Amino acid sequence: MKKFYILIPVYNDWQSLTKLLNNIDNEIENINHKISIIIVDDASTFDRQIDVENLSNINSIKVIIMRENRGHARCIAAGLKYIFEKEEFDYVIPMDGDGEDRPEEIKEFIKTIEITPEQTVVGARVKRSEVFIFKICYFFHKIITLVFTGHSIKFGNFTCLTKHTVKKLLNEKATWNSFSGALTKVEKNKISIPSTRGERYFGPSKMSFSNLINHSLSIISVFKKAVLIRSALFIIIYILMIKSYASIITAIPLILLLIMIYSISSLALRENMDEFEKSLLNINSIDNIK
Repeated sequence: MKKFYILIPVYNDWQSLTKLLNNIDNEIENINHKISIIIVDDASTFDRQIDVENLSNINSIKVIIMRENRGHARCIAAGLKYIFEKEEFDYVIPMDGDGEDRPEEIKEFIKTIEITPEQTVVGARVKRSEVFIFKICYFFHKIITLVFTGHSIKFGNFTCLTKHTVKKLLNEKATWNSFSGALTKVEKNKISIPSTRGERYFGPSKMSFSNLINHSLSIISVFKKAVLIRSALFIIIYILMIKSYASIITAIPLILLLIMIYSISSLALRENMDEFEKSLLNINSIDNIK
């Protein structure tokens, strides 16, 4: 029997989290492993309301309450550090708390781990539930990431991490900035399983167009050296191609590229190992609610 910790960052969305916990409890009913939950409360401004009375299959639930709001990626990073240093575990499953990471897929992660226990498993998105325009933007996000980093990153937070992978992530400063980017960087030996993006339980998606751009650039910034090399090659080739047709219009791709380089350079400054190592000092209190 292995010990799995499901790591869930949350900010104010207690209604969705309550439904998620109930769905997780139902889905793991026949799983012969210990499943515990770590919730990282990112300094929520709404009072916590979670009903745990009917959760009979989840082994334990702990809420880590942060002093300051640090954002989704840093909650996951701090949660991984807490679990690695404070808990006995074999695997960690980070997932969103709003229903977009479907709890019914937890069983598929565990089944895969049972077959290949030494390899981290990622949920590769095969279908998304957002509106058409968002799907188009997400498609371009994947293309741009592939072109400028050389990596095709089709997964988000929803993964199943071995203890060895968690240790690697804790030694990588990029984890403080982008979970999926850092995982791609440190772990080459991953297994992918199909994962369908679910619909939010309550309210609209928090992934706006601007958030998607920031998310995309944060991932790309993890591979800033590769980006700079590929960008330099693109600039040289592009200038040679348009030198006879130079104009404001033909200069637009170069301007956009320079803006992107500036943006990822700024985002890369968020990769602060000192802050990461001190992240548990941001914990205000810890509540054992089950």
